[in-house]
Amino acid sequence: QVQLVESGGGLVQAGDSLRLSCAASLRTFSNYAMGWFRQAPGKDREFVATIGRRVDHTHYAASLKGQITISRENDKKKVYLEMNSLRPEDTAIYYCEANSAGVPTTRVYGYDHWGQGTQVTVSS
Repeated sequence: QVQLVESGGGLVQAGDSLRLSCAASLRTFSNYAMGWFRQAPGKDREFVATIGRRVDHTHYAASLKGQITISRENDKKKVYLEMNSLRPEDTAIYYCEANSAGVPTTRVYGYDHWGQGTQVTVSS
């Protein structure tokens, strides 16, 4: 059974940084593209970042470029999202998702598996 477990969320102040982690129980983790998405209260889920099989193959939401960094450690079967200069509008549940075809898509429904999410709350 595939499991993606996010961690690292919490309550922070505006301007703070957070590092989200996602642990994946995927047998061939290195073959998967991984993505981070988020959903704020009352809003649709939106793309944040994705990383392909190659660690240098990354895409970021235009509005977040420069503020976030996605990375992965295949030997640990983990993907990370570093977020800096957090703002109240970054408050959302952040989801880790996995694409079995290895395609680092920005499409919200382009992934086969996703976790339960981790809450990030940024106070002003």
